[in-house]
Amino acid sequence: MLLRQLEYLVSLARERHFARAADACYVSQPSLSAAIRKLEQELDVPIVRRGRRFEGLTPEGERVLLWAQRILAERDALRHELSVMRGGLTGTLRLGAIPTAMPVVSLLTTPFCARHSQARVTLESLSSRDITQKLAEFELDVAMTYLDDDTLGNVRKTPLYEERYLLLTPGTSPLAEQPVATWAQVAELPLCLLSPQMRNRRIMNGYFTDDGVTAEPAIESDTVSGLYSHLHGNHWSTVISHAWLHMFGVPAGMRVVPLKSPAHGPRVGLVIAARSPEPVLARALLDVARQAGVHTALDDLLDVHLMGSSYAPAPAR
Repeated sequence: MLLRQLEYLVSLARERHFARAADACYVSQPSLSAAIRKLEQELDVPIVRRGRRFEGLTPEGERVLLWAQRILAERDALRHELSVMRGGLTGTLRLGAIPTAMPVVSLLTTPFCARHSQARVTLESLSSRDITQKLAEFELDVAMTYLDDDTLGNVRKTPLYEERYLLLTPGTSPLAEQPVATWAQVAELPLCLLSPQMRNRRIMNGYFTDDGVTAEPAIESDTVSGLYSHLHGNHWSTVISHAWLHMFGVPAGMRVVPLKSPAHGPRVGLVIAARSPEPVLARALLDVARQAGVHTALDDLLDVHLMGSSYAPAPAR
């Protein structure tokens, strides 16, 4: 059995198409098909359901795929371990993050790259479900997501910060000068919010419900930037996580008002698959995270905004 055969199988399972899998592996389609047939012969089990086109993997094939992903991940881990022994961490850290955590990722990736100048980072914006799947299939080294997500499976968690929710509203809004706003008061404003499929919005919906109201925004977006794009006209209000201030700040003419929320908000942190040994690159990022003080940096930034009426986004720490 060759590692190349396992690479072809993983590519085929990902692409679900023989020609695209071959292109991804930089080989001809006959070469990829022949390698997988040889793998079936060596293991003496059918791996691929064959028809006029790719029809999926057999039950045996699904089990072989899991082992192939694990073996290839262990190969990569070995290479990274040896690179450290040679004097420096190399390779590519594969990091996934839920969209609402994206604004703070640079608080980790920038010091990571500064400490490990020969390493690289690839960053994907992913749903919680995609993060769970990609961690299980060894397609991510580490992810930033909500730590209370029941779908995460068997992972190790490193908390980074608790979300604190804020109202961003025009300076002319009736709530602009209040020290604290309620969710019921916010529901009366012209709102733009994240769309309901986003975990962040579902958390907020729970707070609205607890206050006896339902939010009915006129505009919904599946990105944080989509919300901020509507704030410059000083017409719309929105609810943000304090973490977003790191990247987007407060638009001119807008005010930040704390929202009445539970003492402890949802936790956001890093997760890695619970397996040993830990991937070297993931472990290196966790080491950076433990020293980065993300929680303190975000709280300090929030204090700046609450003390002033205007703000230009600060450089990454």
